[in-house]
Amino acid sequence: MGNIDEYGGGQGPSADVLVVTTNEVAGCRVDQVLGEVFGLTVRSRHLGAQVGAGLKSLIGGELRGLTKTLVQSRNEAMERLQEQARARGANAVLAMRFDVTEGAEAGTEICAYGTAAVISRLS
Repeated sequence: MGNIDEYGGGQGPSADVLVVTTNEVAGCRVDQVLGEVFGLTVRSRHLGAQVGAGLKSLIGGELRGLTKTLVQSRNEAMERLQEQARARGANAVLAMRFDVTEGAEAGTEICAYGTAAVISRLS
């Protein structure tokens, strides 16, 4: 199967900026909302991957090379999102989402966005 990081992502347990897809974090309160933050990356596919994907689409199955590229792109967008949140003084990003836009000539744009916040544990 390969390394789990090749086909997945997400935060490790020691992240200094918690990123969640929910509006709240269980056991925490939102002390301050700092506003929207996002991380963006644009990737183009190289010719070899496009040819391989075209051939694979004829017979069916997963496009593993493109899957790895998308995972890398999402992780890069997440890292940039966390950098933006950290720069604003946040320790969390709430309601995180991904937006993916396919550009005909420019490549694929992946944007991770959410609301930067300062949270603390409930006493």
